[in-house]
Amino acid sequence: MAEHVRVLKSEEEVDRRIKEMGEQISRDYAGKQIHLICVLKGGSFFMCELAKRITTDVSLDFMSVSSYGSDTKSSGVVKIVKDLDESIQGKDVLVVEDIIDSGRTLSYLMEMLRDRKPASLKLCTLLDKPDRRVVNVDVDYTGFQIPDEFVVGYGLDYDQRYRNLPYIGVISFD
Repeated sequence: MAEHVRVLKSEEEVDRRIKEMGEQISRDYAGKQIHLICVLKGGSFFMCELAKRITTDVSLDFMSVSSYGSDTKSSGVVKIVKDLDESIQGKDVLVVEDIIDSGRTLSYLMEMLRDRKPASLKLCTLLDKPDRRVVNVDVDYTGFQIPDEFVVGYGLDYDQRYRNLPYIGVISFD
């Protein structure tokens, strides 16, 4: 079975949108330190580019959660693979995710983080697939809403491949 990737959002479109998001976040958090939590692995590409475009003080931490395995659809079972290195109590926290699909993973994660008593907790995603939503998730910053297609690139993978593509592509199988 051959795999093909077609461009959905070009490198230039993604770069321009991340710049706009960084400007908005900088305005919203002016005068504050923002603690970015990257959801690994896919979110790392997006968070690095976003952090470079935020003009207020930034600190970073990383979590790894999984609900996909090697499939193209979320299993609905959320597993924490790596937890945060430091407490978020009293911090202004922005969770940075590559994509929100069913909402199961992010709903679980946001509730867990709320219990850790941050001063504020918001969610930022590069891509949102609202047609796949089964659990409501409040997203504060969205790069792009996309159709219900399996996407790769810019940190998003299929079975650990294609993360390094500098654009967002749709993968198809022939």
